[in-house]
Amino acid sequence: MNYGYLRVAAATHAVKVADVSHNTAEILKMMTEAAKEGVSLLVFPELAVTGYTCNDLFLQNELLDRARAAIDDILAASADLETLVVVGFPFSHRSKLYNCAAVICKGRLLGIVTKRYIPNYAEFYEARYFTPGTGDVVFIDWNGEQKSVPFGGNILFRSETNARFVLGVEICEDVWMPHTPSTEHALAGATVIANASASDEVIGKAEYRRQLILGKSATSVCAYVYCNAGVGESTQDLVFAGHNIIGENGAAVVESGRFANGRITGDVDLEKIESERRKMTTFRTNFKNDHVVVPFVVKERKIDINRRIDPRPFVPAGEAERNRRCEEILNIQSFGLRKRLAHTNCKHAILGISGGLDSTLALLVTRKAFALAELPAENIIAVTMPAFGTTDRTYNNALKLIRGIGATCREINIKEAIMKHFSDIGHDPGLHDVTYENSQARERTQILMDLANAHNGLVIGTGDMSELALGWATYNGDHMSMYGVNCSVPKTLVRHLVRYYADTCGDTGLAAVLTDVLETPVSPELLPPEDGKISQKTEDLIGPYELHDFFLYQMLRFGFAPRKVLFLAESAFAGRYERETILHWLETFYRRFFAQQYKRSCLPDGPKVGSVALSPRGDLRMASDSSARIWLDDLDNCW
Repeated sequence: MNYGYLRVAAATHAVKVADVSHNTAEILKMMTEAAKEGVSLLVFPELAVTGYTCNDLFLQNELLDRARAAIDDILAASADLETLVVVGFPFSHRSKLYNCAAVICKGRLLGIVTKRYIPNYAEFYEARYFTPGTGDVVFIDWNGEQKSVPFGGNILFRSETNARFVLGVEICEDVWMPHTPSTEHALAGATVIANASASDEVIGKAEYRRQLILGKSATSVCAYVYCNAGVGESTQDLVFAGHNIIGENGAAVVESGRFANGRITGDVDLEKIESERRKMTTFRTNFKNDHVVVPFVVKERKIDINRRIDPRPFVPAGEAERNRRCEEILNIQSFGLRKRLAHTNCKHAILGISGGLDSTLALLVTRKAFALAELPAENIIAVTMPAFGTTDRTYNNALKLIRGIGATCREINIKEAIMKHFSDIGHDPGLHDVTYENSQARERTQILMDLANAHNGLVIGTGDMSELALGWATYNGDHMSMYGVNCSVPKTLVRHLVRYYADTCGDTGLAAVLTDVLETPVSPELLPPEDGKISQKTEDLIGPYELHDFFLYQMLRFGFAPRKVLFLAESAFAGRYERETILHWLETFYRRFFAQQYKRSCLPDGPKVGSVALSPRGDLRMASDSSARIWLDDLDNCW
């Protein structure tokens, strides 16, 4: 099972201008090599069989005849290969010459796609030789045996063995235009676009080209295989560098270097493409279109997916990008809170501060929001509420943090109130069960709500998205607030936000406190400590947050089935977690996610910061009594 992945490649061969025999031999060699590696789609450059820089030689019958014969040679060589091949060549039809791409599969010429936009400006003079193609399609007799070969622009190639694999083709300049053929192809159902190109190098063009191709793959929600002409083309006036790109919905799967020929191979996720299109109601499929659809058969071979799966999908790689993203998220959180403060005319905010990660981030965000609103920091009422599980470490960090921020500190020990509550409901305080734990959480929330009333302020929620996904919050306890600033920030990202603040705040004392908070084990601190240290560690009870955040992203962002989430997790966390461990916590994730939806159905307001969020008013409309059965059944088959 390939889990929706398709292996594609872009191959720039060592071309010799006008030497068709040499070029064909190079193409055949690369075809054979790619087929052995399980490549299902192989794309060659524009005018690959002749070379792009033939200039007026394109008007010579001998060159055109040899180019047509080269296609026959490629057809013959492809007969036993399970690979769809796209190769550029010049083709004369009804006394006009066209810049074309032949689409070939297992000895059959599936179609000939024409280039629509013929550049004739700056260094390009294609209109001297070539006639622009159109979207129209006619059927031609290729060689007496293949008598109905589609020729034109609006042609799609659909796999009969993989329903997700539908190919559209455009040629070089086509993608640089405002309305591209690939847009039409994608709306007609193409999930993969191939571009046979000959784009020369000038200063700055490579980056622009990269942005163009990846942007096109994003707006068309497709996989895009771009193959460029390379070393060997004439350098009389231009230099070609073989800059090849495989993109997928805005991201680069693999990209070649420049000034060297060769092949890049990547595995694109067509299931992800399908999921994105299904979710985007604005992606309007054109059911009434004039595309000719040509079926083909390529056996789907099992491949070892050669693609890095990011174990931290919510956290950008690279310090510079991570810092930029952290600043952006902090701004979204703080500007969201500033608006809520202004709308309610509240001049105070009330937070419970535990000395843990989430409440620390919430306090930092609140301080930033107050600065934006030009409100004094002392109007932030930060409340520490020690109880049975509070340790000296978290208690002291809470106090230092409040002082470092400049907020007003309130300390309210809730032990006596909880003991009275236990007496009222007849609960044995020696029984450390869920009642023992949740009574503390609800008492703290009651205090915060009442303080908000007393000060005409807002209770700021501290819980993060990972806790909401797992239901790791006390209903009507820490589950409730008046505005939840962390509601769409996953736990794996919370750490980086706090770290970023510590690195950039310019206060060594505050930075030291934040560093110690980062090093403190995640815990609700609702059970008595052991030897003065935290005894209740969250990740020991519900599993590693890095796994749960990974599961959440793959499930909600792309709608992947549990078996695919498991497959991706095994790849992402190879060498860190065994399959059985991942599977155990994945089952925990699905059980808790479905069972705890009722808590998410009544969440307080809070800002969305990323592509995955759990707000019942926005991203996740889900019945509280939805069954997890089919998802758990899928996992049962994975043991």
